[in-house]
Amino acid sequence: MRTHRRTHRRSVRVEYLLPDEAASAGRARRLTSAFLSRSRHRMARVDAEQIDDATLIVSELVTNATRHGRSPCRLRLEVSDERVTVEVFDDSPDQLRLRQPAVEDESGRGLAMVRCLAQRFDVTPVIGGGKRVRAILAI
Repeated sequence: MRTHRRTHRRSVRVEYLLPDEAASAGRARRLTSAFLSRSRHRMARVDAEQIDDATLIVSELVTNATRHGRSPCRLRLEVSDERVTVEVFDDSPDQLRLRQPAVEDESGRGLAMVRCLAQRFDVTPVIGGGKRVRAILAI
């Protein structure tokens, strides 16, 4: 007889609803930094560099969601022993576009930075419209 042992992955998750305004990116950065900085009993600690990377990713994704969406966006953060997961949900039907900005352009580099920092990056349509943008960072 073979027994199956279930592996229980410890994780902590939080979700925030952010208004559709430019100030939401700054608020999301502060919330992310505070959430990841808290000590976690018996879980891997997220170091300062990883917090900085996650905060930058959150800033870029929330900025895109509030710039292109028509209603509040949701930010979901999850930390486990192995990774930090950042998910941003918005109602915009538009797909994300990676582009090559010109040297003098003041914007257009955010998603390229997110893809470089994240171990995994994906965009998934959600039922009812909109999308989920997810970036995963290894700890």
